[in-house]
Order: sequence, then C-alpha cells, then structure tokens
Amino acid sequence: MNKPQRPLGANTFTLATTFATTLAVSLLLASPAAQAAVSADEAAQLKGRLTPLGAEKAGNKDNSIPAWTGGLTQAPAGYKNGSPRPDPFAGEKPTLTINAKNMAAHAERLSDGVQALMKKYPDFSIEVYPSHRSAAAPQWVYDNTLRNATRAKTIEGGYGVEGAYGGIPFPIPKDGYEAIWNQRLAWRGGNFSMPMRVWVVTGDGQRSMASGGVQTIRQAYYDPAGSLEKFDGYYQYGKLVVDAPGSKAGEAILALDGVSDAAPRGLWQYLVGQRRVRKAPSVAYDTPDSVTSGIGLFDEAFTLFGPIDKHELKLVGKKELYIPYNNNRAANAKVDELVTPHTLNPAQVRWELHRVWEVEATLASGKRHVIPKRRYYLDEDSWQIVLFDGWDAKGQLWHTNYSLMLTAPDIPAVTNVVMWGGYDLQTGAYYLNMSSNELPRQYEVKPTIPRSFFSPEALSNEGSR
Repeated sequence: MNKPQRPLGANTFTLATTFATTLAVSLLLASPAAQAAVSADEAAQLKGRLTPLGAEKAGNKDNSIPAWTGGLTQAPAGYKNGSPRPDPFAGEKPTLTINAKNMAAHAERLSDGVQALMKKYPDFSIEVYPSHRSAAAPQWVYDNTLRNATRAKTIEGGYGVEGAYGGIPFPIPKDGYEAIWNQRLAWRGGNFSMPMRVWVVTGDGQRSMASGGVQTIRQAYYDPAGSLEKFDGYYQYGKLVVDAPGSKAGEAILALDGVSDAAPRGLWQYLVGQRRVRKAPSVAYDTPDSVTSGIGLFDEAFTLFGPIDKHELKLVGKKELYIPYNNNRAANAKVDELVTPHTLNPAQVRWELHRVWEVEATLASGKRHVIPKRRYYLDEDSWQIVLFDGWDAKGQLWHTNYSLMLTAPDIPAVTNVVMWGGYDLQTGAYYLNMSSNELPRQYEVKPTIPRSFFSPEALSNEGSR
C-alpha cells in the first residue's frame, strides 16, 4: 500500500507556489518510494569494513563485542539434520547478572521491555555471557547480497521491494523500510519444518499448551536454483497443521507472502468444525493470535508477520544492547525448566551484548492499531528481530516480545523463527511459541518443497486427516 503523498497545492503560478512545488518534489525524492540503491563504491564496503551482510566487522572499543571472523560454519561431529543442536558454548559461565537492583547501572544497554520485566518481577534477571558473533550464511548468499546492494530499491511507499533476490536486499540501509525488508528477507536456512508446541502462562503463573503441530516454511526467495529474473515475487510460503490439543487437532493455516502488490498476500484457514478451507484476511495486524490463545497479536508472530503498512518506519540508528543469543541450551531444556511462572527461567536463557539496529514504528495517519508504537531491535549480523516493545494508545508499555535465537552452524545460520514469544505487561500473561523442547526433532532443513504443498487444496487434505 502506498503512503499518501501531500498534494502540491493550487495551480496559481507564483514564486511561492513554484517554491512549494520544488520543495514537495524534493521531499518526494527523499521518501522511501524513491530510495535508490547504493553506489558501487558504497557496496565495496561489504568486502572490507563491513561483513558480507552489512554489519560492522570490527568489535567495539573494549572488545566486549568481538570482531566478526566468519561466524560458526561447521556442524558438530556426528550431527544429523533435524536433531537437537548442542550448545556450542556449553562450558561458559555468566559474566554478569542484571536484575532490578542493578539495572540502573546498565540501563543504556537494556530495552524498555526488559527493564519493565525487572521492575514487575523482582526475581527476574538476565544472565550475560561472553558475546559470540556466530551468524553466518553460504557464500552464494553473500554474493547475492553484494548484487542486491546496487540494484534493490523500495517501492509502494516503502512497503514493497524490487530488484532483490537470494540475499539481504539492503545491507547498507538508508531508512526503516529497508531495514525491515532485511528482516523479512533474512537468511534462515531456506526451507525447513519442525514439530512445535506453544506454551502459555497466565498472570497467576499457570502453564498450559495452547497449540501443537508441524510448521513448514519454504523461503522461495532463497532457492539457489532461482534468480531475480525467474522470481515470481512470493518470498515465503508457510503452513501450520495443528495436532494438539485434541480440541484443535486438524486446524491449519496457510500463508503466502510477497514482496509487492504484484504478488498479493494469500491467507487460508482450515477449521475442523466447518470442514472447509476459507480465506482468512483477518489473520493479520492486531487480530489476537488464536495460536497463542490471544495473548499475542498476529503481526507479532515470528517477530513480524504479514503487512505492516499501518505504521510508518524510522531508522533510529545502531546501539549496543543485551539480547538473547546462541540459545541452543534453552532449546534443549525440559519444558518445566524453561517455561516457569511469570517469565522464562533466567537460568536457562543466554544473553549477550551485540550491536543492533533500532527501528521505530509509529501509527500512520488515518490508520488504526491497538499498538500504535513499536520499537524493533534487529541483530546487525543477521538482520533478524531479536527484541521489540509495543506501547498502547495511552503511551503505556504493553507488549514486550523476544526471540531466543537458535544457532545452526550446520546450515550455517542463526534463526529467530524458533523459540519466540511475548509478555503482556498489563495482564502478566506470556507465551513461548515454536518450541521443540522435549520433541524428537528440531529445526530441520528440507530440500526444495513443491509449490503444490502450499495450496488451499493441500491444506484441506492436511487438515481433514
């Protein structure tokens, strides 16, 4: 959807109107719709000062954030695809614990949401470990990122993109729209599936399983056999088939997401009670997410799901922040050990200091959303959202969301589409989604999944079994 442009005014040909027209055209050229790709000279930084995906290669001044040296790219000996991945840093101990008592001394490196949790729950803390820049991608993704840098541009007021394929579209971003497209088109391993469970915890600390099933995603944008010329505009296909609890077994959701209006979003849902597939346009924006028993919103799924055109996006800049990272240990923990009353168990969650891009989303003129303001934090090495906070119409912090970031050197990648969730700071409820804890399989890379698997007809067959 295009952002509305300000009219140029009356047609009276005067010096004043000429100036106004010139100013309006200048503003239009500076808008996301007219954002040009970077020059070849700028793109050359991806082979020197910057990593191949656009992060700062150097560490910070005191080396508490180390230099990027290529990430983790070797699978552990004997590792088999889809098996739970071991913790690559199992022998390390926390170097710092931050809680309500000492958070003021570390406030500049804490998100508002993390500080709010510390204030609300005195026993909540974060355990900070040595930082490891483990994010990596295959060389062909790096090569495509370099090509994208000089050819990709945003369109449709920033809500669409063209000229990008097979890599980060804007490794040297100029605005918030480009940064968010980097998140949408981040490298997570191409195609995957995994069994998953959704755990919800009520304000009084009672835990239950809200949903369980199998999630399958095809990142068509990262088909190594594809190309920009062959790309049809649909960057991702996703299917969730629910198998638990019994009252929900058989339900299914299918989503097709595109990079522009030329590839319109498709959403279908299979409900057992209706025994038919129907289009589900309401599975978007601020509709309560049924998969999380309504604690989260649909556009909070996977840290960002579906259109975001109700908000305008501003690139605030880069900062150092404590974020969840390299959380393979949490992925292998027992549910009782991880999903505890009020918050995830601090002893199971690993936090590290990393540089992040901060993007602020504010409600666009004439739009409605129950969360009119959000602040996203994107990991500079992978471009994936790790934390984000949301404020209500009264300006009160309401939702704080997270991804624990799984490290998969066998791919190689780090990914934020497993072990993500959110806290409702007003009710005290929270949830953990895409959890494979205590399940035999984990995030499993798949070969190219046929397009026919992601059709409404296939959805009907899956749901009615």
